[in-house]
Amino acid sequence: MTKIEIISGFLGAGKTTLIKKLIAEAFPGEKLVLIENEFGEIGIDGGFLKEAGIQITEMNSGCICCSLVGDFGTALKEVIDTYAPDRILIEPSGVGKLSDVMKAVQNVAGHMDVHIDSSIVVVDGKKCKMYMKNFGEFFNNQVEHAGTIVLSRTQSMTEEKLAEAVKMLREHNDKATMITTPWEQLNGKQILDAMKHAELDMGDLDQDDDDHEHEHHHDHDHEHEHHHDHHHDHDHEHHHDHDHDHGEGCTCGCHDHDHHHHDHDGHHHADEVFTSWGVETPKRFSREELEKILETLSKSGLYGLILRAKGIIQNTDGSWMEFDFVPEEYEIREGNPDYTGRLCVIGSLLDEDGLKELFGV
Repeated sequence: MTKIEIISGFLGAGKTTLIKKLIAEAFPGEKLVLIENEFGEIGIDGGFLKEAGIQITEMNSGCICCSLVGDFGTALKEVIDTYAPDRILIEPSGVGKLSDVMKAVQNVAGHMDVHIDSSIVVVDGKKCKMYMKNFGEFFNNQVEHAGTIVLSRTQSMTEEKLAEAVKMLREHNDKATMITTPWEQLNGKQILDAMKHAELDMGDLDQDDDDHEHEHHHDHDHEHEHHHDHHHDHDHEHHHDHDHDHGEGCTCGCHDHDHHHHDHDGHHHADEVFTSWGVETPKRFSREELEKILETLSKSGLYGLILRAKGIIQNTDGSWMEFDFVPEEYEIREGNPDYTGRLCVIGSLLDEDGLKELFGV
């Protein structure tokens, strides 16, 4: 029987980092397959896991419901028939609803020799208050349906802030196993053991989707998928943490904004709330230029509410850089050459023309 682990989490929470840790430390000798569903036209995250011999099935440009209801069952069956894996890791889109993912897996699991072993949500402890307020319908759904809640970046939180985050999360899920210890103090086997003790409740999945119909029209400018082996070195060279105080005049896109259309009653589709802008480009950037761009995104709300930006681009000196941006912090690291440069920005109410001008593409 193939075990299925669903590893969800809001944009930039650290899902990919956790998956890499589990692969290296918790699943030795197992035949693994990762199924990814990235929100956005440009797939960035999947490639480096291929270094570990993991088969990747990417589904880009798909909202979580359509991909899972339509392509997902086919993809899952194909994966099982083709690879006969011991374990399948499913990494849903960071803006998808965990209940949708679990329901889709449950719908196809009855016809296959598979078992949902765990349902995990990775939560950035420093940002859960902001995400809960601004995007509660999506963020809270992930928390509410998780058997295990894994908090990330707790090493940089005070005891009081951590306790506040735990309290907020417990209000939405008082049964889940919660991991609060910094990841570097744990090995993947300890995390896996904690996951095994979690209770997985599959009983109320229909309640979230009560008779809602998916009559959404998705206009995706990029209908092609990217399946490229791009091997990345994850040597973290620059990590900028912006724990600044936000006054009323602050224009930073990372603090509490009232987006009233995100939290009212009813079921909303990720494509109705979130948008993505992605581009492939041969343009070269200096490290200083890239840092200036990311600083601008961090401090200015002019480009929309940006939840995640990521990319791999060539440096003006010929080397390659990868970058990751989430509200309040960004990271630039060395990367290996890819087939071309790629950028992706995900958020709400994005100013795509402004982003094109900012990046100069």
